[in-house]
Amino acid sequence: MGALWHPFSDMGAVERDGEFVLTRGEGVRVYDAHGTEYLDATAGLWFAMVGHGRTELGAAAAEQIGTLAAYSTFGDYAVPPTIELAERLATIAPVPDSKIFFTSGGSDSIDTAAKLARRYWHEVGQPQRTVVLGREKAYHGMHVAGTALAGIPGNREGYGELMADASTVAWDDSADLRKAIELIGADRVAAFFCEPVIGAGGVYPPPDGYLAEVRDICREYDVLFVADEVVTGFARIGGAWFASTRFDLQPDLVTTAKGLTSGYLPMGAVFVAPRVSEPFFRPDAGVWWRHGYTYSGHPTAAAVALANLDLIEQEGLVDAAARLEGSIARILGPLEEYPLVSEVRCGTGALAAVQLSDPALAGPLAKGLRNHGVATRAVGAGAVQVSPALTMTDDEVGELASGLRAALDDLAATQ
Repeated sequence: MGALWHPFSDMGAVERDGEFVLTRGEGVRVYDAHGTEYLDATAGLWFAMVGHGRTELGAAAAEQIGTLAAYSTFGDYAVPPTIELAERLATIAPVPDSKIFFTSGGSDSIDTAAKLARRYWHEVGQPQRTVVLGREKAYHGMHVAGTALAGIPGNREGYGELMADASTVAWDDSADLRKAIELIGADRVAAFFCEPVIGAGGVYPPPDGYLAEVRDICREYDVLFVADEVVTGFARIGGAWFASTRFDLQPDLVTTAKGLTSGYLPMGAVFVAPRVSEPFFRPDAGVWWRHGYTYSGHPTAAAVALANLDLIEQEGLVDAAARLEGSIARILGPLEEYPLVSEVRCGTGALAAVQLSDPALAGPLAKGLRNHGVATRAVGAGAVQVSPALTMTDDEVGELASGLRAALDDLAATQ
């Protein structure tokens, strides 16, 4: 038996069937231990915006490691690449003059935002505002706050109550958010967490008008609006750096990670709008926010993030994601004609999900796709994920569609 305990896994099945070991990546392709090539339909785990094997990012890491690999940014300590990255992110932030708080990843960013939302209300004299709201189907990482906030019951199973002041509302009905706020009491609700496109819960684009409606409801009741852009941030949404910009959400907090470094090193960031940062940044405030991580603002991760942002800009990947939005819809959309497929969800950025009529078939389809040169995974309730590197061409989207057709044919033959 191997020593590695895989995340999100039935380890008994892994021990029985063996591991799928990948050893190399190049562009939109990955290679297994036998040298077999696969089209990477998921960009790792939503994150490899610039594709695999980018030596520019390795060079940036090596240079920083040879200078000052790591150091704390607690108190008044700082390192040049982290300062530079914060300033650069502030220039593309959905809300001007945002402050940037660095984390080690998406789950850290969510917990940071949940704590900051509560602490903000404490600082402005409303400490009773502790309730945080999320949506059904939503995924917000796997720390305590994110697990409690998320709308995937299976992810909470077996842990007991994780966070008393967390609740979920319908994912597609803004009226349910209003109802929940009024039932709880607006004076007790700290924040509403919203993925602009639900990711791991199954890739659900927002219903028409939904995002504007929930944003306005939060303003009406003075509830902080938190945009979870761990998946949609850094160009994946297409046409803008962030979904918050594309949909004019003007959020109070934005949680990010993944595309910040294209996954080459672990790093996340929380964008904090001026309203929320102000009580903490007054020179005479004397406020200590006792929160942070050993690797908050890690200089080598920051150097890689800067090089990654350079590539996204130089190669026009914000626009490439917009192209992929249309290509994915046009090329993968016709898969809805297959009897085993109930829906292809797409049309908002370089994101899609192929939903199967029988949810139990998603896992077998994902594994079967490997026989046709495609690596992906099952997400949500019976879908397979499509979230390629933004460097994917239309021809490669066609290759992905051909693999899906062949794997669906194989699966149909077994039914």
